Amino acid sequence: MADSIIEQRRLRLVVISIIGIVALFIFFIAYLSVGAVEYGFFEVMDALFSAIAKGGQDLTPLESIVYNLRLPRGLGVIGVGIGLSVAGVVLQAVIRNPLVDPYITGISSGAGLAAAIAMSSGITFFGSLTFTVPIAAFIGAIGAFACTILLAESAGGRPITYVLAGVVVGLGLSAFTTMILLFAGDDVHGILFWLYGSFTGVSWTNVWIILIPVLALTIGIGLYARELNLILLGDEQARQLGLNVRNFKRLCMILASILTAFSVAFTGIIMFLGLIVPHTSRLIVGSDHRILLPMSMLMGANILLLADIVARVAARPLELPVGAIISLIGAPFFAYLMIRRGKEYVG
Repeated sequence: MADSIIEQRRLRLVVISIIGIVALFIFFIAYLSVGAVEYGFFEVMDALFSAIAKGGQDLTPLESIVYNLRLPRGLGVIGVGIGLSVAGVVLQAVIRNPLVDPYITGISSGAGLAAAIAMSSGITFFGSLTFTVPIAAFIGAIGAFACTILLAESAGGRPITYVLAGVVVGLGLSAFTTMILLFAGDDVHGILFWLYGSFTGVSWTNVWIILIPVLALTIGIGLYARELNLILLGDEQARQLGLNVRNFKRLCMILASILTAFSVAFTGIIMFLGLIVPHTSRLIVGSDHRILLPMSMLMGANILLLADIVARVAARPLELPVGAIISLIGAPFFAYLMIRRGKEYVG
């Protein structure tokens, strides 16, 4: 019986992985095809493989658009989609609250405040503007997370205190951000666009600073899938099975906060993704983190690719904030799944 269940789970993981990777490939080529000018699916594939074969040198105009502009941006979208989705899975598991996501815990608000300060003040790091906002956002995210943890543990360290502490920290930081916007003058548009998420600043210069840490942290978290399953049994039972619950939860929250910080540093805040993807994935495959984590990775990357396509083409030549698109798409879809499959929800 046990062998049969394990075999079924392995088969489900293989099927999910194949479907998710095929969908990711199709959406990614579609992503490379659209923009200010649209190209055919196979035309873009030819240009992409030709540009890669040339090593990015001596490119035709089409090859240059696909290779230098759309390819790094698309890879950045995939990285952020994976990072925010996996962070949401981890935070919901260890805090054991279905409302938790990177935004609720105050991490995104900290990044937003620090980025707003950087953009409105003209402060530079080491004399360079290129990485000023991302570095400020990263520091702000980690600082906000530290405040949330200190406040929650001072209040007893129960799951509900982490949520309340995150809300308090997030609201406080958002209030400061609002005041900065009032005095930001001509910088208001840039700050608002960053606060609602945009991939316009992703290029070959910085995409690796998103992808490599996100993938490394995701793999590291994946190694703890069994321990995350133990947490679902309850703290006492997990402790009886040999898990140091307090230290494990702290480790997971630190990893999730760093993952979120790398995800939002270059692209701004993308709300809702870290909430809807874990829940939607859980509704489809259940709560076993050995399957839930890869499912969330693939779903997060695919959803964010589709959302950024919509953001780029819906109001051309203007580009809409991708975070707003995610909320518009995600809210009704999540409501539909909750109504249709609510009784099957096992999270």
